[in-house]
Amino acid sequence: MALPKRKHSRSRSRKRRTHYKLIKPGISICQNCGEHKPPHRACPSCGFYKGRTFIKEKQEVES
Repeated sequence: MALPKRKHSRSRSRKRRTHYKLIKPGISICQNCGEHKPPHRACPSCGFYKGRTFIKEKQEVES
């Protein structure tokens, strides 16, 4: 098995690792209620997406 002749420098190793990073998730604002939501998904708070309501809101149960 082949072995490296010399140790890789810190800068060479770090250049390779520049792409190892976290990416912020995309966040859209719901046009109906103004809450933050993931893009291309129905709003978790009101169920609104593309001008229609897909998820019905839970009705409060009176005790």
